Amino acid sequence: MKMSSFSEAQILSIPGQAEGSVAVPELCREQGMRLACFCKWRAQYGGMDASIIGQRKALEDENRALDNQA
Repeated sequence: MKMSSFSEAQILSIPGQAEGSVAVPELCREQGMRLACFCKWRAQYGGMDASIIGQRKALEDENRALDNQA
C-alpha cells in the first residue's frame, strides 16, 4: 500500500478546514491533493480526532499480526 505524503494531523485538519469558509476545490489546490482523495478522507475520517485514529491504527496492526500467525 502506498504511503501518504500527508501526516495524520494534516489528514484530520484538511476536512475540518472545508467546514469553515474555504471552498473545497480551492483547499485541494492549496494542499496539492485531488478532490477524490479529499472526499475519501472526509468519508473515512470525518468527525474523528487524533486519539481515535491512534486506536484505529493499533487495531489494524493487531489484526494484521493475528492474520500473519494463522
